[in-house]
Amino acid sequence: MEYRSLGKTGLNVSLASFGTGGPSQFGQHKGLEQRQQTALVRRCLDLGVNLFDTHEGYGESERILGEALRGVPRDSYHLVTKWSYHSGNGARNEAAFAESMERSLDWLETDYVDVMMIHGILASEYESVVERFVPILERMRDQGKVRFRGFSTRYIADPAQEIVPYALRSDPDLWDVVMLKYGILNQIMAKDAMPLAVENGVGVLNMASVRIKLPIPALLEELIAEWKDKGYIAPDSIPAQDPLGWLVHDDVDSVVSAAYKFAADHPAVSSVITGTSNPEHLESNIAALEEPCLHDGDSTRLRLLFGDIAEYA
Repeated sequence: MEYRSLGKTGLNVSLASFGTGGPSQFGQHKGLEQRQQTALVRRCLDLGVNLFDTHEGYGESERILGEALRGVPRDSYHLVTKWSYHSGNGARNEAAFAESMERSLDWLETDYVDVMMIHGILASEYESVVERFVPILERMRDQGKVRFRGFSTRYIADPAQEIVPYALRSDPDLWDVVMLKYGILNQIMAKDAMPLAVENGVGVLNMASVRIKLPIPALLEELIAEWKDKGYIAPDSIPAQDPLGWLVHDDVDSVVSAAYKFAADHPAVSSVITGTSNPEHLESNIAALEEPCLHDGDSTRLRLLFGDIAEYA
């Protein structure tokens, strides 16, 4: 396992980290039992993973993760959790943030989290979020319940993830970590956001780099056809069928493997989050990051093809 510095935090984090969200939400939607989820976490540890990402809104993921890590020395792994200031019932208040944090600590069976993130900030709401919720985050840090401050993007509502350059230009010293989506089909973060992160020592956690359409051949072909119709890429630039199959050669055994390698191959990226309820998928994803780069010609071609596209994919 390769380890990288998480920006100015000083944390040394595994290049592959484990996320408890995604479609299966740590196997909660797949019928996994606690013993299976615990086995998955312990396999992560065996493979060198030392960073776990969760969220108060991922069902009972925090509680499941806390139980799975029970008995593991706390200084041997890092915890990232998130809190959403918006919900299906509308905006949430400051008291809800503090109450949720206490519940997160209880469910995670820990006295502190390494990174606490305000989840899914939009640029249009940034000033309000900072004014209302950062003081709560600071108080938690003063109390020793949080080590570092972070935020994540809401890439479905904001595919360009404009919040990242906006926040890092507005408050370059406020944030320690940012969680964003960067991958083969979502490269726009390499334009301004990730250079700003490097410049300001902000650690980057790369989420959903292989979701949504890339790992499903039919959806990928449909997306590429759509992008050709829109003029984003030339009609003859890549094949209509198996449009990224040319990435599979030598030590790259699948398009998914190529996607993980590409997601890690940027100097800003500290860790690539993989979320799965399948042990075989876990091992395959982590194996792809043992050599975290594509062949130069392939990376260059991908950047020329998709580097300027900012769409939900």
